[in-house]
Parts: sequence; C-alpha cells; structure tokens
Amino acid sequence: MPGESWSIVAAFALIAYLAGSIPFGLLLTKARGHGDIRSVGSGNIGATNVLRTGDKPLALATLFCDILKGFLPVLIAQRFGPDAAAAAAVAAPLGHIFPVWLRFKGGKGVATAGGALLAYAWPAALAAVATWIVVAIVFRYSSLAALAAAASAPLYAWLLLHQPGPTLVVLFIALVVIVRHRDNLARLLRGKESKIVLRKRRA
Repeated sequence: MPGESWSIVAAFALIAYLAGSIPFGLLLTKARGHGDIRSVGSGNIGATNVLRTGDKPLALATLFCDILKGFLPVLIAQRFGPDAAAAAAVAAPLGHIFPVWLRFKGGKGVATAGGALLAYAWPAALAAVATWIVVAIVFRYSSLAALAAAASAPLYAWLLLHQPGPTLVVLFIALVVIVRHRDNLARLLRGKESKIVLRKRRA
C-alpha cells in the first residue's frame, strides 16, 4: 500500500516496540523455577544467557520467542506498506534492547533483530544468520558471532536487495546491535569474554 499514512506507520512502530519489549527470557526462566535471569551470567535476558542456566530447551524456547516477536510485527506491517514495515523492523529490536516493562534495561537485540530482518529482508537475514553460525562454531563466542553478523548484514542487504532504502534500514539496525555489544567487544579485546558452553562443567 504505497503512501501509507503516518498514523499507520506510527501505530506499527508502537506495536512492534511493545512486542519487542516482552522479556521472554525473564518470564520463561521464572516460570521454570530458575529465578531472575538478570542475576545469572551476564545479566542479559536473551537466549545466550538463559543457556547459562543449563536448561537448553528453555534457551531454545527463548530464542524462538525472541525471533518471533521481531518477525510477526514486521510480517503484518508489510501488508500496510514499506514504511510501516521499515518502522516495525527498527522498533522491534529497540523494544528488546530498551523494554518499557524493565525500565528500558533489556538485552542485546540479536535474535529480535534477526527475526525482524527475516521478515523485512530475508535474503540478507539468512546470509547474516549463516555468518553467525560459522563464527560461533569456529570461535565459540556468541558476541563475536553477533558482531560479525551485524557488521555483514548491511553488505548482504546491498548486494542481495539492490535497494538503498531497505539497506539503510538494515544498516541502522546493525549499528544499534553493534553499539549494544560495545562492552562485549572490549572484553573480547582483553581476552575476557565468555565462550559458548553447551555442557555444564563437572565439579
């Protein structure tokens, strides 16, 4: 729907933000009896930190929910035009990073950004996911994989979509994710970043 009204664009930005703000990692870990995930590991509410509880199914559920809360608002917004879709794609990860329900202290936004981009620019999103997987397997740093995926996503968008508008949207989302990982980057440079651990270490 070309030329959609700004009220529609604003409405989808708000809807996507509120959806992105749902702290599934916190809600699921509390429901499972693991307590407040913000007191575990990095204090993040995302799937990587949920994995540090040792509950792999719960971490997978958190990952799925965080992806979905980025994917669905954008998918619906696309029916109302490209501006609404772009607004939703930007707002959903911002909701995860700055959730209104948690006094604007949320996660890193990787999974939610991935879900939003999967609906908004799926070729670039799939290429970025492939980058994340390769880097995570080789180096076993979730943060490094996220940084590599975010840094490469705008390039993939430019090469695969050939549209400056969507490429700029992807670039903005990528920059937000990268800035959110600045502490992780500092720890990586100091050699202090935690690696991905799929099994609990035996005492």
